[in-house]
Parts: sequence; C-alpha cells; structure tokens
Amino acid sequence: MPAVSKGDGMRGLAVFISDIRNCKSKEAEIKRINKELANIRSKFKGDKALDGYSKKKYVCKLLFIFLLGHDIDFGHMEAVNLLSSNKYTEKQIGYLFISVLVNSNSELIRLINNAIKNDLASRNPTFMCLALHCIANVGSREMGEAFAADIPRILVAGDSMDSVKQSAALCLLRLYKASPDLVPMGEWTARVVHLLNDQHMGVVTAAVSLITCLCKKNPDDFKTCISLAVSRLSRIVSSASTDLQDYTYYFVPAPWLSVKLLRLLQCYPPPEDAAVKGRLVESLETVLNKAQEPPKSKKVQHSNAKNAILFETISLIIHYDSEPNLLVRACNQLGQFLQHRETNLRYLALESMCTLASSEFSHEAVKTHIDTVINALKTERDVSVRQRAADLLYAMCDRSNAKQIVSEMLRYLETADYAIREEIVLKVAILAEKYAVDYSWYVDTILNLIRIAGDYVSEEVWYRVLQIVTNRDDVQGYAAKTVFEALQAPACHENMVKVGGYILGEFGNLIAGDPRSSPPVQFSLLHSKFHLCSVATRALLLSTYIKFINLFPETKATIQGVLRAGSQLRNADVELQQRAVEYLTLSSVASTDVLATVLEEMPPFPERESSILAKLKRKKGPGAASALDDGRRDASSSDINGAVEPTPSTVSTPSPSADLLGLRAAPPPAAAPAPASAGNLLVDVFSDGPAAQPSLGPTPEEAFLSELEPPAPESPMALLADPAPAADPGPEDIGPPVPEADELLNKFVCKNNGVLFENQLLQIGVKSEFRQNLGRMYLFYGNKTSVQFQNFLPTVVHPGDLQTQLAVQTKRVAAQVDGGAQVQQVLNIECLRDFLTPPLLSVRFRYGGAPQSLTLKLPVTINKFFQPTEMAAQDFFQRWKQLSLPLQEAQKIFKANHPMDAEVTKAKLLGFGSALLDNVDPNPENFVGAGIIQTKALQVGCLLRLEPNAQAQMYRLTLRTSKESVSRHLCELLAQQF
Repeated sequence: MPAVSKGDGMRGLAVFISDIRNCKSKEAEIKRINKELANIRSKFKGDKALDGYSKKKYVCKLLFIFLLGHDIDFGHMEAVNLLSSNKYTEKQIGYLFISVLVNSNSELIRLINNAIKNDLASRNPTFMCLALHCIANVGSREMGEAFAADIPRILVAGDSMDSVKQSAALCLLRLYKASPDLVPMGEWTARVVHLLNDQHMGVVTAAVSLITCLCKKNPDDFKTCISLAVSRLSRIVSSASTDLQDYTYYFVPAPWLSVKLLRLLQCYPPPEDAAVKGRLVESLETVLNKAQEPPKSKKVQHSNAKNAILFETISLIIHYDSEPNLLVRACNQLGQFLQHRETNLRYLALESMCTLASSEFSHEAVKTHIDTVINALKTERDVSVRQRAADLLYAMCDRSNAKQIVSEMLRYLETADYAIREEIVLKVAILAEKYAVDYSWYVDTILNLIRIAGDYVSEEVWYRVLQIVTNRDDVQGYAAKTVFEALQAPACHENMVKVGGYILGEFGNLIAGDPRSSPPVQFSLLHSKFHLCSVATRALLLSTYIKFINLFPETKATIQGVLRAGSQLRNADVELQQRAVEYLTLSSVASTDVLATVLEEMPPFPERESSILAKLKRKKGPGAASALDDGRRDASSSDINGAVEPTPSTVSTPSPSADLLGLRAAPPPAAAPAPASAGNLLVDVFSDGPAAQPSLGPTPEEAFLSELEPPAPESPMALLADPAPAADPGPEDIGPPVPEADELLNKFVCKNNGVLFENQLLQIGVKSEFRQNLGRMYLFYGNKTSVQFQNFLPTVVHPGDLQTQLAVQTKRVAAQVDGGAQVQQVLNIECLRDFLTPPLLSVRFRYGGAPQSLTLKLPVTINKFFQPTEMAAQDFFQRWKQLSLPLQEAQKIFKANHPMDAEVTKAKLLGFGSALLDNVDPNPENFVGAGIIQTKALQVGCLLRLEPNAQAQMYRLTLRTSKESVSRHLCELLAQQF
C-alpha cells in the first residue's frame, strides 16, 4: 500500500472529531454537526474549485457524521470526483464513502461504474483492489451486470498480482451470492479450479471460498477440485509449523485454509480414485494423530486452531460414513473432550457424537461413553450442554441400554430446566415405545412421565399410549389396573385423568372383579376428579360414564343421577350440556342390545408411525432428528410404533361416506418407519398382497361417540404439512419426464399400489384409493443411500389446462431426507372434469452437494374415477344401443402383448374400475363391463366389451361412452394393458 504523505493527516478532521467528543450534551453535538454541515455545504457550492485534499477532508467529515447516525443528503458527487484522483488516499476516501453511503439504486451508479472500469483497466494493483472492494461492498445487480464478465478474467490472468487475485475471488463470491445468474463461469471453470495450486496461500484461501460456493450449484463442473483440494490439504497437514511461516498461526500451519478445504470436500461424496482417496484418508489420520500429540503452546489460540481443524475433519469423516476405522477413532477422540474443562469443547463433542451415533460403524463405540454422558446430564452447569447430552443419550439408545437411558432421563426430568422438559418428555416417550421389551414397561414409563411432568406431556404422547393399549389385548388389563392406582394419588395431573377416563371406560371391566376396584369404586374415583378438570376433560369423563352404563349396569342409576343434575343439564358450556342431555336420553330410551351395540369397545386403531416423532422434529428442526427414523440398528425387531406392516384385522373398514379430502379430523395412516435395508425401503408398504389398505374414514359406528376416542395422531409428515395447497411450478420450470415415464404410468392404470420409480438413489412408492370423484394418494420417498438428501422438494405440476380439470392438493414434506429413511407426502385429488393427460411429479433435491431432479407422470388417470355399475343384460343392450353414435364409440383391434389368461384379464378389467357383467354376452369368452366416470361437473356413462381371440392371439376392444374424448382415451389406456 502506498505510504501516506505528510500532508494527509487532515488536521481539520481531527479537530472536528475532538470537538464532537468534548460536547457535554446531545444538543451541543447536534449544534456542532449542523455548523460543520453548513460549512461543508458552502464550500461545495462556492465558486472556488476545491483541491483534492479539501474534497477528501470534507467527504471524510461527512462520512464520520453519517457514522454518528445523522442523515447525509449531499456530497455524493464530490466523492465520485475523488475516484478520478491519482492519489491513493483521495481515491480510498472516495471509494469508502461510496461503499458506505451510496445506495445500490442510486443515479450515480453509472458514473461510479465508469470510474471503477478505468481503475480495473489501469493495471495498478492498488487501484484495482480498491475498485474490486467497492464492487463487493455495493454488490448491486447493475454493478454485477457491468463487471461480472471482467472479474473472472482478472482472477485467472497470468499477470495479475496475488493481492488482486485475492480481491477478485472474494468480489466474485459476493456477486455470485447476490445474483448467481450473473456469474457465467463456463470457460473460466478449469482455470479457477487450478488456483488451488497457486503458490500464494492467500490466493488459495480466497479461491477455496469461491469454489465451495460455486460447486454447490454446479458440482459436476468443479469435480476436478477434489484431487487438487486433497493434494493441498495433504501438503498442509504433513508440513511442519516452520514450513509455512507466513501462514502459521500459533504453531498450526494454515488453519483457516485447512478448515475451508475440509468443508469443500464435504460438498462431494468420497473420491472414486483409489490414489486420491488413499491420500485423503492418510491426511485425515494425520490430523487425528496430531490431535493426540502434546500441545506446542499453552496459549488458547493454539488449541483453538488445532481443535477447529480436528472438528472439521471429524465432520468430513461423518459425512463420508464409509471408513469404519476413522469413524471409531473420531468417536474415541471426541470421547476425550467429554470431560474437558472447556465448556465449548464438551458441547461440540456431544453434538458431533450425536451424528456418529447414527452410523452403523461407530454406534457401538459411542455407546462405550454412556456413563460419561449420563454424568454430564446430571452435573453440567450449562443448560445447552445438558441438552446436547440428552440428545446423545437419545441417539445412542438401542434395545441393550433402553431401560437404563429411559430411567436416567426420567430421573433427570424431575430437576430438568423448564426450557427443555417438553423435549425430554418426547424423547422418553419415543424411546419407551420404540424399544419396549414388554408393554407393561411402556405403560409404566408413560404414566411416570405424566406424573413427573404432566404439564409438558403433549396430546400426541397420551394419544399414543391410548392407541397402543387399545390395539394390544395383552396389556389392557395391566393398563387399567395401573391407571386406577395412579388416579388414587391425592394430587393427580389432568392428563392422568384423561388417560384414566379413556382406559377405564374401555377396559374397566377387566379389573372390576377385584372389590378394591369394583365398578362403583371406579366411578367414584373418576367423578371425584370431575370438578377439578377443564371442559375438555369433563366432556371425556361424561363419555366414560355412558360407557360405564354399558359395562356395569349396576351403576346406571348413579350415573343417570349425575347426568340429570342441574349442573349438567343447565351447564353454561354448550358441549357439556349437549352431552349430558344426549347421554341421559340414550341411557333411558335405548334397549340393552342397542346400547351394547352403540357403546361397544372401540375397534383397534390403524397402525401408523408415531406422531411423537413429528412433534420432536418440529422442536428440533427438520435436519436435527436424523436418528428419529433410523431403523438400521434394530431391523429385525417388531417395534410398538408400527414398524411391522399391520394385519387387515387392525385396519378400519372404509365407509362410503369417508371424507377423502380431509375435511374431517380422520387422519391418513402414515408409512411404517424405514426397514434396515435401504434397497428394500418400501417392500412391505407396497406389496399387492393382503396388506392393509389406507383407512379413509370411520364407519358410522366408529364415528358415533367419537369424543370418547382420542383423535388418532397423524403421521409426522401430515402433522408438519401446511394445509394450504402448495404452489406448483409451471411446466416450463421443470425438465421433461424421464424416458420411461409412460411405461411407469401404464403399470398403474389397473392398480393403485406399487413402486412408481427406483434408481440407485431414490425409490418412490404409491398407495392410493379413489371414491367417486375424490381420491387420496400417498407418495413414499425412500432414500436408498447413506447420505442425507438436502433441499428435498417434490411438487405436482399441471400441464396445459389440467388445472381446470383436476385439483390436486399437496402437503409439504421435510426438506431433508436422512440416509436410509423414508418420508411420506399426502395428495388429495378431486376430478373436476374429464382429462386426458396426467399431472407431472417433479422431484428435486441435492445429494452430496449435487443437484438431482427427475420428472414423472403421476399415476392419476381418468379411469381412477370409474364407479362400477351392475346392470341386467336387457338394460345393458338398451344402453348400448343408445350410445350408437359414431363419435361415442371407440374400437381397437390389437395383438396380445402378454399371455392370454382369462383370470388375469378379469383382474385387469376389475382393476381398471368397471363392473364385470356375467351372462350378458352370448359368447362366454367375451368380457362385458359397465361403469360411470365421476367428475364434479358431470357423469360419463361407459360400457365396454373385450373380445379375445386365443387362436389369433388378438383382442378387439370396444368402448362406448357419452363423450367422444373419453371413449378414445379409455380405449387407448385399456388396450395397453393386454
């Protein structure tokens, strides 16, 4: 930098600053500033031209006044004039003023751009650096458009000085972050990557920052940086502290550059080249080895620099998740920090070990530190460290240590900070459910949770225990006995009353044989809590009382007396009053048989993924709960939370009045958690065998007295979903469908469940059900890799006029999909008019830093809204003649593409949606069907006839509908199935 000449001291500025500091009051300061502003304004407007020094001095004063918090509305042109000066100090003050005060939309930008262009072309390194700094500081789009093409040229020019290259790289990074589309790398890519080999460490450091940002959008273009980054990292970590003297920080060679290189490598999967991978592993081992060496300095800066590189190295090892030896060594290294005297290091160690615990290679190594982590949970003074310790206990939990960890967390919960109690409750509930060796232990754990921290037990937790108790016959008696004993405590939390009311109302008869828990005793115990409860709990207890009348007729008179009491029949709350009146009338009017039918035991809940997971994910953030769905360690176990595909007996029967668009509270069933094998993520969910189908709503019997049944918790994705329809991108915003899209779509014309798409990264499965003009579809996205998907965004796109023909309401999914995990997306579909083209499903995400995208055709075709219609032969032929216009008939003769099997053909026609009519066609070999296409606008009647010719291996398909386009489209769809 040029030396400052003697006359650049700006004594007037120093005097002004001194006067401001000596002001005794705010008023005095404002008076002095206004006096100075008037003086500067008069100087700028005077006839006498100011020299460069005076301009610089006055502009500098204006800058100081602005930094004091006062508005400056003049002096900008004088600052621009300073840019044309050949003196460094004057040009520097001009650029400084512009960087701080000039708005990016200012009218002076063009003048400033001209001055910057002159400085960039001057080849004076000092002036070039000032200009580049100004571009980066202002960072406006107009400035980016003016210089985005010039800066890469300066960056890679052979005659550019190192300081200019550094400034150019950081300036380009700033412009790219502000306007990515303005930085066309293209021809410069290879030369920018080659800067990693530059001799000047400052240039390399700036280049790594730039490449790290650029490769996140275009990873393939910068893939060559991996080998160069590994080579540079290897040279740094193997060098002595004296080798890089200018870039050695407290005996640690180039710590900032090392950290940046390690972060750059985390944008890519492990190197494919064996030599590069070997060199990288060797470098990582060297870092781990150096961490074990005695410190070369006792200063905190030395340990900070070493630890920064170590933790970034461990992050890279975790990211790769492919080197068991390194993962175990990283775990052992972190274990040493768990008892370090520095609180920050203990925090970082616990946080990193949480991630290590989810790896199959290092999980066992993490478990060896369980005693230390439990001790940290008990003794740490910092609440954030205690919270990380609880997270680590949760992450390292499996069947071998579940009881120990749950008991320790329960013990800690009694004295835990209020800020983290709800999170601890959720984790205990999830672990107790996931690793329960017997259901009695699970019930005890949840009731203990309610007893210890009832205020923090959310609805999801006690809903879930009721769901599990209802579904498991072997635990119902124990649950009734346990909750009865818990209700006898003098102080009983309201959540305990809710659980007790529901369980005793359903299963109180299982303990009624004991005189100590006879029906009158049960009723008296529950009713003693009635006056202390909220309206919602009282409503549930009233439902329990009417259930008691069915279970225990001897309590009928007592309960009717309670219901008849004025406090109930004339209750100020409408809900309680209505229940009391209805239940009293029901118990008085209905016969015993009717009462038994109406008030029978609740049917089992459909098995679903625990909604407590969703609650925890919402508290922790989408990317912080990677272990929540990790089924890798207990793949063979049958978890309570529904890891096993439910049997048909546990699923409610759909009713014709089911609410397909989710207007009532009946939630969709969630997918089971991902099994162990990433390649077999969706096998159970999408089997076409007798597996349970989604329940679309309760039967009328189940819906009656639904207040007694706690709302079934939704799946995590449903709970996280935004009820409003997601905004779809236009067809022009997505790529074309994959080449096999039509073939994949044809597979689903006659079936609703199956795997829609699968490659080495992703598996997409579909489960759907349609009724009349409504449908609900569940899309299951399975991550088949061990690397987390980032920015995961599936969207449904309506090409052409489809938006007016088909309404698709989507629910959002989490933006991160952990390795080996699966997420579910719910689509609610309504057919408005007949349509010919299916909607498109666009899936975008980042894998290992690389953007991935694919477009599929969503398996929603017009025949999905087919309602089968039975009719006699006479009616069929009469209708067939009515649809005799040429445009109403579509016929196709085609060769069979599959073996001609009558049973298979029959199954396909039924799957297509039509009803098969027997004894209608004179030829028994032919197939005749009928149905109605249901849309919101109209109904389209449809008749079909399929004539197979086994000898010629040919088919003739004839369709007649009341609408020409529907006839042709259905004929094409069905013909492709044979």
